[in-house]
This record gives sequence, C-alpha cells and structure tokens, in this order.
Amino acid sequence: MIDLQQLRAEPEKYQDACNKKRIKFDVNEFLQLDEKRRKLLQKTESLKSTLNALSKEVPLLKGEEQATRKQELKEISVQAKSSDAELSELTAEWDRQQLLIPGIPMAEVPIGKDDSENKELYTVGKLPSFDFQLKDHVEIGERLSLFDVERAVRIAGSRSYYLTGMGARLHHAILSLAMDFIADRGFALVDPPHVVNYKAMMGTGYFPGGEDMAYHLDERDNDYYLIGTSEVPVAALHLGEVLTEKELPKRYSGYSPCYRREAGTYGKDTRGLYRVHQFYKVEQVVICENSLEKSMEIHNELLKNAEDLLSLLELPYRVVAVCTGDMGQGQVFKHDIETWMPSRKAYGETHSCSTLHDFQARRLNLRYKDSTGKTKFCHTLNNTLIASPRVLIPLIENHQDKEGNINVPQALRKYLGGIEKIVPAS
Repeated sequence: MIDLQQLRAEPEKYQDACNKKRIKFDVNEFLQLDEKRRKLLQKTESLKSTLNALSKEVPLLKGEEQATRKQELKEISVQAKSSDAELSELTAEWDRQQLLIPGIPMAEVPIGKDDSENKELYTVGKLPSFDFQLKDHVEIGERLSLFDVERAVRIAGSRSYYLTGMGARLHHAILSLAMDFIADRGFALVDPPHVVNYKAMMGTGYFPGGEDMAYHLDERDNDYYLIGTSEVPVAALHLGEVLTEKELPKRYSGYSPCYRREAGTYGKDTRGLYRVHQFYKVEQVVICENSLEKSMEIHNELLKNAEDLLSLLELPYRVVAVCTGDMGQGQVFKHDIETWMPSRKAYGETHSCSTLHDFQARRLNLRYKDSTGKTKFCHTLNNTLIASPRVLIPLIENHQDKEGNINVPQALRKYLGGIEKIVPAS
C-alpha cells in the first residue's frame, strides 16, 4: 500500500511507476474517486452531525414546532442512511483500488520490459570445464537414485518429484547448512505456519493479483491459503503491532515448505527440478526503521549472505539488477542471483533480494516509535538464502565427475556423515 498524501501530491510519479512496471492502472481516475469519496464523506458526516443535533433538540420542543422538527429529522435520517450506504460502497472500491497501486522504483533500477532486460552487474566463480560428456541433473539423479519424477507424476501430477536416498539427504544437508549459517549471522530461526489467511497474503503484497499462483483451501477454510514463501507469515509476524526503535532491525530466517501453482508456465522448464509445485526455502526477512540508508545497508547484507552461502557450496553465480518490468508491485529495488547451470549453458535464477520500503508495512499496519516518540511505518526486506530442490541442479551438475558421481563440497560433508562423493548405492 502506498502513502495517499504522497500520491495526491505527486500523482505523476505513481503513474510513471505503473507504466514502468507494466501495471494497468489509471492514477487520475483513482484521484477522481478519491475526491468523490472525500466530498461524500464530508456530506455524510455533516448529515449525521445535523441528525444528532436535531435528535437532542426535538424532545425539548412542543406543538407545531416539534412536529416540524420531527419531519425534518425523518427526512435527514433518510438522507443520512442513503449517503452512508453510498459512502460504504464507494469506500470498498477505494480500498480495493489502493491495493493495485505499485511502489515507486528507486532511481537506480534499470528500465526494461521483462527479465530479458535485467542488467548483469558481476559474476563470481570460474565456470567449470569438462573433458568428458556432460550429464544433466536428471541423468545423474536417475543414475544415483537421487529422485524419482516419473512415479511422483503418477500420484501428484506434473511438476512433482520424490527425493530419495542421497537426494533427500543432500537436500536436507543444504537446508541445515543454510540454517546454521544464517543463525551464526544473528538471524532468529522461524518455523512459521504453512497455511495463512487472506489478510497475510494481502498484507505482504501477494494478493490481490497473485491468486492464480496460490493453492486455496476448500470451502471449509475459504479464507486460507498454502504459503508460496515463508516471507508471508514471517513478514506478517508483527501485523498490527507498534515496535520500538531499539527493537529494530529484526532479523528473521523463515524455514518452510513452499507451494506454488506455477500458473501460466505450461510447457516451460518441465524437465527435472527447476520449476516445481513444492519446494523448501530458508528465507531472510528483515524489519527495520524507516530509513533509505538503513534499507540499502540491509539489502546489501542480505545479498552478501546469499552470495557467501553459494561460495560455501562452491557454485559460480552472477548478480543482476532487476529491471522495472520484472519487479513485483511492492518492490522498489531488487537484485537476483543466478547460479550457473551447465546443462542449460546459462545462469538460472536461484535467489531474489527485494527492498520494499514501507509498502508491506502500510498494508500490515506494522509501525514503530522512533527516539522522539513519533510513530512511523517500518521498512521490510527479504532475500532467499537457499531454495531446494532447485539449488540441487547447479550443485549436482557443477560437481559431477566423468562417471556421473557427485563430489560433495567441503561445507556439506559434516551434514552427510563425512561423505565426500555420492556414488550409486551398492
């Protein structure tokens, strides 16, 4: 949600944000609705005030004067009810439209239509060269019995998988490494609810607009949804609260399964583990004070955490500046990390680092009192620390040997009982 006072003062900035983010929204039409609502609100309040005054006056009158005032009271009461009903309907539309207005991208954000126009900033790590026939993660996974897609599809449909044997152990080893790693950097681990209500999805900016990507529970729990990221319940942890400045920043790492319908991706990335309906993440979420400088400082911190973990996994990657057309509604600044996937002969997205300023906090009514006692909306940020099984793709492919075995990175070995190489089960 946006600052209405700022929108009224600088509507052109918000229309520009809509255009750059490819969001169809007419700011001028909204302002006309806003003005109509304000006038109707004034009218309704005036009628109610008059009605209240007359209600107190009539019992004190007598005779013809009282009868006249009673008739006035009746007429104004009808007008007030009609005006109040109209205001209620208009306010519902006013509230709905506010949820469609995007945050304004920062000046540093490149302008572009989609992810093809994101800007590479730098690469880290040497791309592997193989003097043998490269295998993709599906071939290696089948050889080492790491996962089973065919059987999963039989019982769960497309984009499903079983992780089996060392595949399941490798998956959990990566997640365990990530949780230990981020705890050492001062983040509090949160194992959140996997089912949340509409308010949490709306408050974090996923609704309205993202309903097609979410799994909705049935009519028995009509207001509830499976989470697509732990960002939702973790960012909503302090919904409606007023924190103190001394408590900030709050650093959380949310660990959870995630569920996404992947609507609109029919036929895209169907092979293997890249785009699936169920996965696990360790997500970094930070709530900080309302400061552009502090937000940028923490954004860089979150980005570095993810980069450092990828370095522990000995994986080459690149960092890109996400352009306006590839940003979400509430994001004002964003980097993606893309990890090298040899079989694709390309970098594939594995992390998204997002700064949202007060966009989520306004929707969540998440505030704090600063040192002067003034109440302000917080800033929120998030970044993937690790997501699996997608990260298994670069890990398996970059660390393969000519036989199709996997060399286990040093950092993971203690989580796998000291295993240095994953080979076929005897």
